[in-house]
Amino acid sequence: GLKGLLSKQWTGKGFDRDLSQLLDLLYLEQSNGKGEIERQHQAACTIQAMWRGFQTRKRLKKLPQAVTTLQRSFRAKREQELQHLKKQKEDEALQLQMQLQRQRAMRLFHERQLALLEIIHASQVNKYLEEMEGKSALTIQRFWRGYRARRYFHQQRQSLKEYKAAVVIQRAACKFLEKRRRRRLLSPWKDPKGLTDEQRLALQQKVDDYIRLHPAPQMSEEMSKELHLQAQEKLAQFLLRSRLDQRAAQRRETLLAQVNTDVELLMNAPVLAETTEKDLDVFMSRSIPIATKARQSHNTMLKHARWPWWKKLGDEFGEDYVIPDDALNAELGTLFIGGRK
Repeated sequence: GLKGLLSKQWTGKGFDRDLSQLLDLLYLEQSNGKGEIERQHQAACTIQAMWRGFQTRKRLKKLPQAVTTLQRSFRAKREQELQHLKKQKEDEALQLQMQLQRQRAMRLFHERQLALLEIIHASQVNKYLEEMEGKSALTIQRFWRGYRARRYFHQQRQSLKEYKAAVVIQRAACKFLEKRRRRRLLSPWKDPKGLTDEQRLALQQKVDDYIRLHPAPQMSEEMSKELHLQAQEKLAQFLLRSRLDQRAAQRRETLLAQVNTDVELLMNAPVLAETTEKDLDVFMSRSIPIATKARQSHNTMLKHARWPWWKKLGDEFGEDYVIPDDALNAELGTLFIGGRK
């Protein structure tokens, strides 16, 4: 275009030098444009090659997994077909076996029936056939009723499930309502409402009527004091009598313990040929049992003296300290050792 026009029309016009420079510039720009296009084309080819290589490597990496999946699917399909063929063969064999068994059973039945017909008298054949028909009818009815009952049960299974579910829901709802009712019954205390003037007057009238119908006995202060003194005297007499009874029982237990100790000493005594003066001292003197009893009594009295005041209420009515029952039992129990401590 422009290059041809300049070279044809402006050559030999007096400015060839400038024209040549302009043409050189045009050639240079054209060559630079071609190089840029070639460079971009080369870069595009490189990018496409890298991308296609990446895609190819990616497909190659996925190829073993795809092959494994294909093999698994093929093996599963083949296994399914083999199972189907095996099941089909088993069903055919089962049907054939059932058919053979049915034929064998029919043959045996006919043979048995013919044998029975040969044995049975001609006049009893009709009766026998009627009996067989009745038994067959009963068998058919039994199987039909069982089948009908099973079918009805399967049909009613859903309704039974719904009924049981309704019962469970009702039970849970009843329990929830019962708990809610109990919580309402155990609600926090609320102050009673105040009485009106009319209710207060009616209540006061009822109280006055009751007091008038049931008057309280009048008692003076002197009579009250006298009654109190009588009660105190009776209480003191009862406590004194109980202390005396306890002391008598204690004396009886002590005598029994002494008798048991003597019996034990006699039972453990050596024969006369082996008796020594020490053995005679045991029988002649009671110092060991008496010392043991005195020590135990002293310990019991000290323990009783250390009791708090509320445990010794009523002791002012007695003359001496009374040993408690548990201490007395412990003391009497130790006396059975025969004074050998």
